[in-house]
Amino acid sequence: MKKLILLILFSLQLSCISQDRKKINGVSFVASRDQASQEHVDALLRINAESAAVMPFGFIRDVSSPEIIFDTERQWFGETKRGAKQYIALLHKNGVRVMMKPQIWIWKGTFTGTLKMNSEEDWKTLENSYTKFIMTYAQLAEETQTEFFCIGTELEKFIANRPEYWHDLVKNIRTIYKGKLTYAANWDEYDKTPFWKDLDYIGVDAYFPLSEEKTPTVEQLVEGWVPYKEKLKLLSENLDRPIVFTEYGYRSNDYAAKRPWLVDRSKDDVNLQAQANATKAIFESFWGEDWFQGGFVWKWFIDHKSAGGGGDNRFTPQNKPAEEIIRTFYKNH
Repeated sequence: MKKLILLILFSLQLSCISQDRKKINGVSFVASRDQASQEHVDALLRINAESAAVMPFGFIRDVSSPEIIFDTERQWFGETKRGAKQYIALLHKNGVRVMMKPQIWIWKGTFTGTLKMNSEEDWKTLENSYTKFIMTYAQLAEETQTEFFCIGTELEKFIANRPEYWHDLVKNIRTIYKGKLTYAANWDEYDKTPFWKDLDYIGVDAYFPLSEEKTPTVEQLVEGWVPYKEKLKLLSENLDRPIVFTEYGYRSNDYAAKRPWLVDRSKDDVNLQAQANATKAIFESFWGEDWFQGGFVWKWFIDHKSAGGGGDNRFTPQNKPAEEIIRTFYKNH
């Protein structure tokens, strides 16, 4: 009997290790006005995605405003606590692992990395407001047995100015949430983030500039990844934490890999091949590495049939050649 118990415990341990090392083949499941349906999840399963980021939102008036408004009746369903819970339940029902990734939206789309207060009083107000926001969703993540929790996204100046707050925040989150923790650092921020050892994964939003070419080849893009890849590997080894691309993806436009972070409203210069090549290059560069844990495609709209398409130059790979590349790599990795 003792041997049997030890064997069962050993098997469970191996199962946990295997689950921890399993590649995250994920998508960023965009919050919608509506509830998610089985049809929406079926489209995700068809590309062999086994994980999805669910992203409720909080809103801030401007970069010096300390108050975060969240979980209100004025928000879209998917941006609220109720919506996140419905999305998670449906994804889990289909065997899809989930990362809860609460995000901040500053009015007019101002970059969140510039969020910075002008007084100590405002910093304290922001900290209290952010704690309320993030702990609300950490509690929901624990209640729903969500596998991963992202404690913030691209908040460089907030972190640089208040590092002790973030160390304490992680401690507070761990008192109620027992899953894996990460933070989504911007591509030019991750090497300055001070609390990686407090977390389980080094999270990077992987919008690294790779090429000046209009339509770079896969080979050119793989070469462009080399210096960044070496730096990421070294950080992973030094901190003994795997790298996760909390966001990765490219627009389907000309010069897609020159400034991959660029968001504008232009509707011209559609270039499906540039997006496809960049998508293939990131897979070839990273998915075979032991220190790399996988990532979440930016972005995947829940209503697949009306998303993307051949005339769309935005980030989504849906109904474009890049979708087939994702399907193939996720199937084989």
